[in-house]
Amino acid sequence: MSKWTGVLELDMENREGRSVAKKVYFQGAFKVMRPVYFNKGAFPCYYLLNPGGGYLDGDTYRMKVNLEEEAQLTLTTQSATKVYKTPNKEVYQETHFHMGKNSYLEYLPDALIAYKDARYHQKNVIHMEQGATLLYSDILTPGWSPDGEQFSYNMLRLKTEIYKEGELAAFDHIKLEPKTQQMNELGFMEEYTHLGSFIVVSEQTSDELLDQLYETITGIPGDFSFGISKLAIPGFTVRIMANYTQVIERIITTSHHVISKEWYGTKPSFLRKY
Repeated sequence: MSKWTGVLELDMENREGRSVAKKVYFQGAFKVMRPVYFNKGAFPCYYLLNPGGGYLDGDTYRMKVNLEEEAQLTLTTQSATKVYKTPNKEVYQETHFHMGKNSYLEYLPDALIAYKDARYHQKNVIHMEQGATLLYSDILTPGWSPDGEQFSYNMLRLKTEIYKEGELAAFDHIKLEPKTQQMNELGFMEEYTHLGSFIVVSEQTSDELLDQLYETITGIPGDFSFGISKLAIPGFTVRIMANYTQVIERIITTSHHVISKEWYGTKPSFLRKY
C-alpha cells in the first residue's frame, strides 16, 4: 500500500500542435478531472481535486507532472485547499515538475486556507529545459477561528526549488509560524493577514515588462502591499500582502493578463470554479 494519502502523475506531449495527456494516473485522495480546452485552444486545463474535502492530520500528497518538448498545460484546483488541525503530524505535499524544451506551464491553484492548529509543509521541485516558461502562484489565507484570532494556524512552510538545465537557479522559502514570530511586525505580515506569490520564469522577461507590471499593479484599487523582484535567471517574483484573498487574486490575474498580452497577444482563459 502506498505511503501517500494521494498520488497524481500526469505526462503531457505535443501531438501535431495540440497538447494532450500521454499518461494520467491518480490514486487515493487525489484526483484530476477530465481536461477542458477553453475556447477550442491548443492546450488543456486540468482541475485537481481532493475528494475528502480537505487535508487532515498526517496526510501526505505527491504530484509528478512531465511536459515533453513544446507541450503546454494549465493546472489549477477545483476550489481552495483547506488544511484542518494537525495535532500529531503536519500535512505534507510534494510536487515535481519536469518541463521540456520550449514547454509552457501555468500552475495556478486557488488559495490555501489554514485553520486553527494547522501545520502544512509544501515542497515544489521544478526542472526546466531551454525555452521553457513557468507561471506559478500561491495564496496563503488564515482560516476562521472560534476565538477570532487572526493567525490561529501553527505553521505554513512552502519551499520552491527551480532548476535550469540541471542547476539550481532559484530558491524560494516561506515559513510562517505565528507562535514564534511577531506576525504584525516589519519583515513578517506587517498588519496584513494574507500572502500571495506569483513566480514567472521565462527567457522573454524584460525590464520593460517589469516596469509595466509595477505601474499596472500600483493602479489596482484596494489595501495591499507588494514588491517585484528579479530572479538570477530570466524571471521575477511578485509578492503581495493583503487582508482579502480576492485582492491578491485580482493582482495575480491582472499580472497574468499583462504577460499573456505582451508575450503572446492573447488573453488567459477564465478558470471558472462554479
